Amino acid sequence: MSNEKVLSKEELEKLIAQVYVALCEKGYDPSSQIAGYILSEDPVYMPDWNNARSAIQQVDRDELLHLLIDFYIDNKLKKHDQIDNL
Repeated sequence: MSNEKVLSKEELEKLIAQVYVALCEKGYDPSSQIAGYILSEDPVYMPDWNNARSAIQQVDRDELLHLLIDFYIDNKLKKHDQIDNL
């Protein structure tokens, strides 16, 4: 997408939080909606509410996916020594 820009980790985290809040306010399941968007790049997964749709379209989906996976690994697996239990 031509309007994608490279964001710092902090900017990307802020954007995800903004999108999360907008999805919750509209009564959507944020996990399902964000996953649907990442898989399809279909902007209808994001509401126009609070600019969530335009905000998420500014980010490369691969970058978004990497951040989410890194967060899970760092906070669920490494932090809780779950890797040794696999």
